[in-house]
Amino acid sequence: MAAPQGYPFLLLENPLLDIQAVGDAELLAKYELKDNDAILAEEKHMGLYDDLLKLDAKLIAGGAAQNTARGAQYILPENSVAYIGCVGRDKYADVLREACEKAGVHTEYRVDETQPTGKCGVVITGHNRSMCTHLAAANEYKLDHLKQPHIWSLVEKAQVYYVGGFHLTVCVPAILALAEEAAAKNKIFMLSLSAPFIPQFFKDQLDSVMPYTDYVFCNETEARAYSESHSWGTDDVVEIAKKLAQLPKKNTSRSRVAIVTQGTLPTVTAVVKDNGEVEVNEYSVREVPKSSINDTNGAGDAFAAGFCAGIVQSKSVEESVDIGQWLASLSIQELGPS
Repeated sequence: MAAPQGYPFLLLENPLLDIQAVGDAELLAKYELKDNDAILAEEKHMGLYDDLLKLDAKLIAGGAAQNTARGAQYILPENSVAYIGCVGRDKYADVLREACEKAGVHTEYRVDETQPTGKCGVVITGHNRSMCTHLAAANEYKLDHLKQPHIWSLVEKAQVYYVGGFHLTVCVPAILALAEEAAAKNKIFMLSLSAPFIPQFFKDQLDSVMPYTDYVFCNETEARAYSESHSWGTDDVVEIAKKLAQLPKKNTSRSRVAIVTQGTLPTVTAVVKDNGEVEVNEYSVREVPKSSINDTNGAGDAFAAGFCAGIVQSKSVEESVDIGQWLASLSIQELGPS
C-alpha cells in the first residue's frame, strides 16, 4: 500500500457513537448516574442505550478526541488532521467514517471482528449532561495497528500528537510510542485528562505518560482529581495548574503548558519560564446568553480543538486559548459536539 500523505496533526483515542437524548432525574436514578458524569459502563448500565433510543435519541459521531479532530480540521487548512482508533464491523462504524469524511478528517481505524463499535449514552437534563461509555471495540486497539508501515508513516510525518486520556484505559503502549517519537524528534505531544476517573483509577498509566507531555488539558474537576490522587493537598485550580506545569519532563527543550478550563469561569494556563518561574494567566471566557446554550456536551473537546489548531499553526498560547474559547462558544449553541 502506498504511504498516505502527511497530516501535521494526528490524534489517537476511542471512537464512539454518541446516543444522545433529553432525559430526566428518573432516568438518571434508574441507572445510578449523576449530572455531568463521565463514567465507563458496567453491567447495570447496559439497558440505558435502548432506553435512550426510545426517547428519539440523536446518533452523533463522538469520542472526545474524534470530536477534537473534527473541530481542529474545521479551522485548519484541508488535509491537516488524521485520527486513529478501533471500531467494529458494523453500521455504527460507517456513521463515524462518514462524519469524519464530511469534516475532512483522515481516519485509520483498526476494525475488530468480534466487538461492536463503542457507544456513549448521553443523558441531557437542562444544561447538564451525563455520559456513560461502553467501549466495546474501542477497547481493542493494539500497538501492532499503529506500527503498520502505512500508519507509522503518518506518525512520522505528523508534527503534533494529541491523545485523549480515555485511551489510557485501552492501550498505553500505543500512547508511549507516539510520546517517545515526539520526545526524540522534538515534536509536540498533547494529553487530555478526559475525566476524573482517569487520575483516580488509572494513576499509574497516567504517570507513565505524563513526563512526555508538552501540553496537558483538563477541566477543574479533573484537575482536582489529579491533585487528590497525587496527595498535593490543594483544590486551588491555579496551584494545581502550576504543579502540573512543573512535573518532570523528558523533552527539556520545551516547557510544559498546563491548561485548565472551568466552564464559565476563566481558563487558566501555567508554563515554566526559562528562569524556572511559573507564569500563570487567566482568560475570561466568551459570554453566551443562557437562552442560546443548547448543549454543553463536547464543549471541552471543542476548546481543545481550537487550542490545538492554534498550536499547529504556531500561534501563541494566548491566541490558541482565544481560538479554543471561540470554538467552544459555537459548540454549546449546537446539539452534540458539532
